Amino acid sequence: MNGIEFRNVTKRYGTDASAPLAVKGISFEVPQGTLTTILGPSGCGKTTTLRMIAGLESPTGGQILMGGRDVTTLGPGERNVSMMFQSYALFPHMNVVENVAYGLRMSGVAKAEAAARASDALKGVGLVGFNERLPSELSGGQQQRVALARALVLEPAVLLFDEPLSNLDARLRREMREEIRAIQQRLQLTVAYVTHDQSEALAVSDQIIVMDHGVIAQRGTPEALYSRPQSEFVAGFMGEAMVFPGQAQADGQVALGPLRLTPRHPVAAGPVKVAVRPEAWQIGTAGGLPATLRKAAYLGGFYEYGFETPLGPVFVVSSDLEHVLAPGAETALGLGRHGVSVVQQPG
Repeated sequence: MNGIEFRNVTKRYGTDASAPLAVKGISFEVPQGTLTTILGPSGCGKTTTLRMIAGLESPTGGQILMGGRDVTTLGPGERNVSMMFQSYALFPHMNVVENVAYGLRMSGVAKAEAAARASDALKGVGLVGFNERLPSELSGGQQQRVALARALVLEPAVLLFDEPLSNLDARLRREMREEIRAIQQRLQLTVAYVTHDQSEALAVSDQIIVMDHGVIAQRGTPEALYSRPQSEFVAGFMGEAMVFPGQAQADGQVALGPLRLTPRHPVAAGPVKVAVRPEAWQIGTAGGLPATLRKAAYLGGFYEYGFETPLGPVFVVSSDLEHVLAPGAETALGLGRHGVSVVQQPG
């Protein structure tokens, strides 16, 4: 049984029938006990979609089902859904255990039982001994865990996350996304998770839905979206790929300037787009693409290089810290097998 199902859902803000649609007839499922990330740039409709799952926005058209039940016209309180916001939304005058117990108290649970269940939820997110602290006495990562405990203590059928890690530094982001994924898998929660961060989506998801201007550009497993993008938009959005015009030959190979590559999936002869991720380029390949280094940046474990080539600017990430190039260096670039996708042109 599906945890969440959208059937041709549209959303228009306001009552003017000529106003543009924020969400344009999307259909998808979030299977029970899995985590689906809704990914896309600002303004693509992902947060509107999440708010419609929560019942905070009503669709203009279509159906929303949860556990097979039509909830399209039901409010948030009738959906057994918990939502965790980007801002955490903790009550500053309540201590940690009171914040976590708040939803239970509003549901009529006795104070002692609510406090006991809140304490258990705090243990579940690694916050033991913090019950009496105020939110202002916590770090950002600790506030994040309190907000997560508050969502989990209600034992929702569906848990929703709206950009939950955007306020944290890089190390904490990595820790918290691992924590969220571990809790989701341990408790077999049905989760819909909105982010604009591709690496976050790849790390936590069973399924990724990429949205663009209110429609679903592509959905599938993280591996499928990364290695087999079906459009130039998805190829460019997933993992900083640069997209170049190429030509598919009758023999099955694809020409990209002087380079020849064999696509992992057959494509018809004719114009194609080739999406190349920065890590796919190999520096110093005999007979490769002529390249002049214009800029270099050292980032600890790797270098970022900007080359000028006959194909235009090329961005390369190299983990070779032994053979470092200096601006002005002339070399040739080849392509590895991984990180290269061929996208058939429509029509």
